[in-house]
Amino acid sequence: MYRGFLGFDASLMLDVVVCALALVVPILCYSIWAVKFRRQYHLHKKLQILLSLLLFVAVLLFEVDMQLHGGWQAIVNKDPSQPRMTPEELSEVAQVLYIHLVFAISTPFLWGWTMFEALRKFPRPVTPGRHSRKHAFLGWASAIDLTMTSITGLIFYYFAFVR
Repeated sequence: MYRGFLGFDASLMLDVVVCALALVVPILCYSIWAVKFRRQYHLHKKLQILLSLLLFVAVLLFEVDMQLHGGWQAIVNKDPSQPRMTPEELSEVAQVLYIHLVFAISTPFLWGWTMFEALRKFPRPVTPGRHSRKHAFLGWASAIDLTMTSITGLIFYYFAFVR
């Protein structure tokens, strides 16, 4: 198993995903700021597409990594003869993971729908239109969902690998 680069006993892809989770919210905030206050619709569109592609690739590689290692519990307890966590501790961390998964599963659907609708309904070049109000609502919901995915993912990483 390959060790991560953050100095904890996680896998390489877990560390990559944690870095992505830490970066996505500031980039998301900048994208929202660019469209809301600077009216830079094209920049907002480019940033959203870039974020979605980067996160898709990171999550895909992460899922492959999880399968190769046998899941997060196998990464936590790499050496079965000397486990880092007891079954009770693993169960507590699993509860944190379940909360994260609520957001992590809903985010791609909500964000994907928001982007699909925007790409379909906004003109090229992008300008405000009849879809703007609905897009703003979906966009804020997606942004909150993605932010919660990031926060809960970082909390899971902390409980599983840092604490």
